[in-house]
Amino acid sequence: MKYQPCIDQCTSEGTHCEGCGRSHQEITDTKKLVTSVVEFIREHDYENPEDFVAKISKSVLKKLQKPA
Repeated sequence: MKYQPCIDQCTSEGTHCEGCGRSHQEITDTKKLVTSVVEFIREHDYENPEDFVAKISKSVLKKLQKPA
């Protein structure tokens, strides 16, 4: 499945957003994930959140290259 980002044409009817095509569950889960990362950054009072986000992005992509 290819990820489709939000295009600011959100709908709440049915099981999927008619704007981006993602399921409402996926959207909810993504919001929880982002909220969790934001809370982590705030807890640790990082002065350079962009560096932290870039690093975890690289780490996630590296781990995805390894077999599950």
